[in-house]
Amino acid sequence: MGADRGGSGRRLPARSVAYAVCGVVLLAGCASMPDSGDLRGVDSTPRQDPQVRVFAMPPRDGDSPTEIVQGFLEALTSNEPHYETARQYLTGEAAKTWEPERSTTVLAGGPGTESDHSGSREEANDYSVTLTGARVATVDAQQSYAPTDGQYREPVHLTRDGKSGQWRIDSVPQGVIMGKSDFQRTYMSVNKYYFASNTAPTTQAGTRAQPAAVADPVYVRRLVDPMTQVVRSLISGPTSLLGPVVRSSFPTGTALAENVDSLTPDEHNKLTVRLNDRASGVGAGKCDEMAAQLLFTLQNLTPVVDEVELRSGREQLCSLTEDRAEAVATRGSAQRPDYLYFIDDEDRLVRIAAGSNGTRAERVPGALGEGAAALRSVAVSRDEHSAAGIGLDNKSLYVGSLVSGGSLGDPVLVSKGKSETDRLTPPSWDAQGDLWIADRDPADPRLLLLEKGAGAPVEVRTPGLDGRVQSVRVAADGVRIALIVEKDDERSLLIGRIERDGKAGGPPAVTVLELRSATPELEEVTAMSWAGDSRLVVVGRERGGVQQIGYVQVDGSTPEASVPAALTGVKEIAATEDEQLPLVAYSEDLIVRLPSGLQWQKVTEGTAPVYPG
Repeated sequence: MGADRGGSGRRLPARSVAYAVCGVVLLAGCASMPDSGDLRGVDSTPRQDPQVRVFAMPPRDGDSPTEIVQGFLEALTSNEPHYETARQYLTGEAAKTWEPERSTTVLAGGPGTESDHSGSREEANDYSVTLTGARVATVDAQQSYAPTDGQYREPVHLTRDGKSGQWRIDSVPQGVIMGKSDFQRTYMSVNKYYFASNTAPTTQAGTRAQPAAVADPVYVRRLVDPMTQVVRSLISGPTSLLGPVVRSSFPTGTALAENVDSLTPDEHNKLTVRLNDRASGVGAGKCDEMAAQLLFTLQNLTPVVDEVELRSGREQLCSLTEDRAEAVATRGSAQRPDYLYFIDDEDRLVRIAAGSNGTRAERVPGALGEGAAALRSVAVSRDEHSAAGIGLDNKSLYVGSLVSGGSLGDPVLVSKGKSETDRLTPPSWDAQGDLWIADRDPADPRLLLLEKGAGAPVEVRTPGLDGRVQSVRVAADGVRIALIVEKDDERSLLIGRIERDGKAGGPPAVTVLELRSATPELEEVTAMSWAGDSRLVVVGRERGGVQQIGYVQVDGSTPEASVPAALTGVKEIAATEDEQLPLVAYSEDLIVRLPSGLQWQKVTEGTAPVYPG
């Protein structure tokens, strides 16, 4: 259980856990550290209840260098706000210079230790080991998660104090290191919310348009006052990945007031947030946006906050309730679609009321529902006023309105690909009413955008893209795009940032940047759909595995969500940012849906199911 101490006793584990109801128990799974040069692991704690609270044990007199390193590593997984006990394993100077908040390195298992035979031995006054492991991910100083791989090797040096004779670490890597299961127990993902900077300032009627709220996921320590952590993180600004395309309504330099140590809602579920003087004097509209950012963020963390009040000094800046927040900004997960759409056995566009138990479809109004063009796949605009369809041979793109009597003109885009699989992908509408699609023609593969679904296609720049786009889905926030990309017969899911540089009177310059894998463990991704503000549902398989359905976060982490019930032969899947609506799939020549907590149920015959977007 713990490292042996010379003599009769066995060292207690360097951490213990307290349950709210069950008292204090000891964690199992602690591993010994070798005194010789062989390689062993300091095992990561088996997956624990997230509410388990871990307390670190301080060093004891006479601890050996191996016990000091082991105790330090285990103290890193505790729930202490400032790693007070972990610092006790360091020399005074090392404790001052160590910055645990700089990063968190996540390893597949617990960190291993390898003794350095070339250095001095324990009998002298210095000792060296190397921490080792297989990298899984890193969380940077902005609390942003990113998958990674490769080997972790970092040196640790210890010295013996000349007066006390006690061993302490005097050189340690910056940041925190822990195994994957300890990370999952210790940290939780929370969406911060900012506003898309490309939101149009006014609507066609001349009124101010609502900004689009954009989710910016970060990881905070689960049991270390997460509410205060995430509020500080929100106020400090967006992560670097989203920084170029979002804005915050908090004035530069805004922070919590100096006397604010912790934030707690009152008995009426109202949270009062006291800010420094940088926030004083903000206008009512700007203050409402600040409060909306806080409400969206906190409701992603906990359901117990219904109202936010902002204050600076003795001044009340504003107060915003949950109902009013939805009028301040639009949020994808708050927009409920009216219908689920699909193609019937006569190749026409039909629909069923979203979230209903109905199985009888109705034709959509307009030419696409009347069969003016035989369709292979479709996309419906988010306002459900227009639809785009791909012809049976994947060659032609049609766009039509969903109103009775509407006609269908010539294709707005035609691919020159020689085979069906080398032509157009299914299209996708963004929140601004623009249409996205990829042409898979090997002679000229392109990602394209059609403003308002019409006009000459604009080629989207994709620097760094390595492979051919097979599927396109734009997020409701309008600043993220999900692409299934094929390279060397493998298909992966990449998430990128959309940047627009439009010039008055001219076509926009659109670029997709910072493409990153959201499914590093999957060899083959065959279908995907947005299923939340920062979450997607994916159909794929691991190397050598079978097809499975699961959820992934935009940052490549795995969300804390139940895995959908198994379903074989899935060719297409549809979800919506409103997580209350059921998943829908096309499988084994049938359209099926998955009501919450139930099994897959047959809806009807048909293909290509989609929600708006």
